Amino acid sequence: MTDGWVRLDDSVIDGVEMADRVARAATGFAGLGVGPGDAVAWLLHNDAAVFTVTDAAGLLGAYAVPVNWHLAPDEVRYILADSGAKALVGHPHLLAPLGELEIPVIPLSGWPDWLAAHEPHAGPPLDPPGSMMYTSGTTGRPKGVRRRPATQDQRDTIAAFLAEIYGLHPGMVSAVTAPLYHAAPNNHAMMSRLAGGHLVLMDRFDAERFLALVEEHRIGHAFMAPIMFVRLLKLPEAVRARYDLSSLRRVIHAGAPCAPDVKRAMIEWWGPVLVEYYGSTETGMVTWCDSEEWLRRPGTVGPVMRNAEIVIFDEDKRRLGPGETGEIYCLHRDLMPFTYHNDPEKRAGIEHEGLVTNGDMGYLDEAGYLFLNDRRRDMIISGGVNIYPAEIEAALIECPGVRDCAVFGVPDEEYGERVAAAIEREPGSDTDEAAVSAFLTGRIAGYKHPRLVVFHDSLPREDTGKIFKRKLREPYWDAAGRRI
Repeated sequence: MTDGWVRLDDSVIDGVEMADRVARAATGFAGLGVGPGDAVAWLLHNDAAVFTVTDAAGLLGAYAVPVNWHLAPDEVRYILADSGAKALVGHPHLLAPLGELEIPVIPLSGWPDWLAAHEPHAGPPLDPPGSMMYTSGTTGRPKGVRRRPATQDQRDTIAAFLAEIYGLHPGMVSAVTAPLYHAAPNNHAMMSRLAGGHLVLMDRFDAERFLALVEEHRIGHAFMAPIMFVRLLKLPEAVRARYDLSSLRRVIHAGAPCAPDVKRAMIEWWGPVLVEYYGSTETGMVTWCDSEEWLRRPGTVGPVMRNAEIVIFDEDKRRLGPGETGEIYCLHRDLMPFTYHNDPEKRAGIEHEGLVTNGDMGYLDEAGYLFLNDRRRDMIISGGVNIYPAEIEAALIECPGVRDCAVFGVPDEEYGERVAAAIEREPGSDTDEAAVSAFLTGRIAGYKHPRLVVFHDSLPREDTGKIFKRKLREPYWDAAGRRI
């Protein structure tokens, strides 16, 4: 618990009130059968209830399971079933499409009354396991990244290196600009609170509104995605100059490539406050660099961190030397080992020599600084959100009139990448883009829908019969002057 406050618009919850809510929620969850190793899910926009649910589950030794509210109902129901969630807290309009569920559902409209009906939890706090984040792999359904609870000493070690990267300190004021169902902004917000900081929540990112909040609340810290920088830089110069941003001290970004020109422009505007890191839910952070370091080596995501390891392997799993591009395998040793919930085989499939891969390609320079290539292999990163082609292809192949398909990323000036689909029709079919969009609606989340659909008489294939995606996407990246 912290003494910090959490603000959303005109609603402010101080540390004392938050602690009372957490204790009452823990009693309520325990009454629903939640105990050590169990899960409590939440389907929420950015709201103080996110922290109440997470902290209350942690008191009981249970996992919080954030659920992306953009997902289609079937996708949400799958995560609830796979995680074994024993309760779900959500905004009523997000719960409505799910229909009848087999677990207790607590709508936020009744949240205050539900909390008031329970006495504060009086039992000893258990070691909190944190959140079980669901992240899609390159094949199949999303998988929950699950770790054993850390001891207090282990949590202190993790908090110490995060404090260095995030610039954590008591009384800090952080803006939450991105959805808390994403691992990175969730972690940044949670650690800010644990450090005794205050949070200003944005339900959705608006560039000028963010600047106004910085001035109003003297915000010093934030976690942001590169697409937010793009939108900020598109504001008219008169608007950008209207706000006092002198309170900004450390703005973290990660999760998607940031164009060098964009980053350089942000540093020129805000000063050397940008800090970038590389890592994932599975690996933890393994590199980081501040603005000065990045300006000396433009494009780097930093050198390997203390107690982390990075190795670049080729396709035959041979170690590569400086400047040689290959697949990045890495791990931060201070984190508790993870597994994919209900799928240990998938966990084993991404490991080599004790390290794991996110499927990213890159290289280390002579000084040990990591550089990422423009693209991940197959994965699409659009506006900082990971999108996995196999999941879209699995839905698209069932569309009437579609004989075969390939989904891949193409360059997008604002989002970095957008989803493209190459479709081979069934003979005689007149399936068009409108029919494809209508078919996918309700089956997969809207942000996964292809924004570019191209129909082909036949798709290029390798000797094995597998579609040769490189030949499909290469012309788009060549035209943009970027590597793939």
